[in-house]
Amino acid sequence: MAPSYDPFDPAFRADPYPVYAALRAEQPVAHHPAGPGRPEFWALTRFADVWDAVRAPETFSSASGLTFFPDEIGSLGLPPTLVMLDPPVQTRLRGLIGRAFTPRRIAELEQKIRGFAKERIAELTARAADGETPDLHQVLSAPIPVFVLADLLGVPERDRASFTPWVSALTEIQNDGFAVDLNDGESTGLHAVTEMMGYFSDAIAHRRTCEHDDLIGALVAAELDGQRLTDWDILGFCFVMVAGGSDTTASLISHAITLLTEAPAQREVLLAEPERIGTSVLEFLRLESSVQALARTTTREVSVAGVTIPARAKVMMVYGSANRDPEEFGPDAHLLDVRRSPDRHLAFSSGPHFCIGSHAARLQATVALQELLAAHPRITADADAGVRHDSYFVRAWKSLPCGDLSA
Repeated sequence: MAPSYDPFDPAFRADPYPVYAALRAEQPVAHHPAGPGRPEFWALTRFADVWDAVRAPETFSSASGLTFFPDEIGSLGLPPTLVMLDPPVQTRLRGLIGRAFTPRRIAELEQKIRGFAKERIAELTARAADGETPDLHQVLSAPIPVFVLADLLGVPERDRASFTPWVSALTEIQNDGFAVDLNDGESTGLHAVTEMMGYFSDAIAHRRTCEHDDLIGALVAAELDGQRLTDWDILGFCFVMVAGGSDTTASLISHAITLLTEAPAQREVLLAEPERIGTSVLEFLRLESSVQALARTTTREVSVAGVTIPARAKVMMVYGSANRDPEEFGPDAHLLDVRRSPDRHLAFSSGPHFCIGSHAARLQATVALQELLAAHPRITADADAGVRHDSYFVRAWKSLPCGDLSA
């Protein structure tokens, strides 16, 4: 039987990698026919095909959404985001945003992140000392990106008790198969997202009249060719920051520990050569890509690997498969190698939609792993006891118990 890229199948979601390998070999352009509650789409699984497609927005457009659902964002009444626009509009907005979201601004966060990570690691240690099996994801990995997002977006301490559940609610909506009923006015998740958007609307209005040294303030002040971002542009950016910058980074940190647990020899390399931790983050993300797949929509009929895809078709860019393609990464592409330094990979996508938050994500993971391995060099994670989000599109943790926390 031919392999099937079927994100609606729980067994596939639990371990997609054997199917990815079979698809790359036998059916690199896979067709998923429509069925009851299942939309029609295509899937690209080889690195070269995905790389070329994401760099060709004139043929593979982002403007009709990033999933195989027909209107996953419009139903929420949210603004169009940077990741759901095509050039040239996307290029203009990215240029403006890029002036505020710079590596320098992110680097200034390093000491804050390091201090916060040490606090969370101390909490892990204390819980273990009390005889508890602490949850690595809930205690360390997940709080770090929420802390960073709040700091970047200028959310003051007094408002962070509300901000954290807003982030959690949005994560639940986007990760757990869009299971939330978007027409349910009583939906807790939808209510939380509405509250968050109202909060950021007020924050933008305030920064129009009073300068603030935060990312929203920088976006309000940004100007390119005499044009500034509209409130709607900035609100969309706030949304995509929270939607794309929280659980993906958290799961990167947690996946790093699960991968080191499974490959103890690679842990020894990092302990002997800690300067490699920063570059190893890309290897962790390549092997366990937080975002497994996102869609584009064809603007015309196109041929990929000898297969004709019709116009207006939803096409999944399967990053999780492409990043393990032996044609790109060699015969050991399925193995962790912290000394690997690939010239290119797709964990942050590529082309016009290369992740604008990649600097922030890499910094958070690097600092977290540096501090964690310094405090607990033998730390392990119990993946079998962990719980993942049951998602069509991401490979993300909800909880991940620690194993060995010995110093």
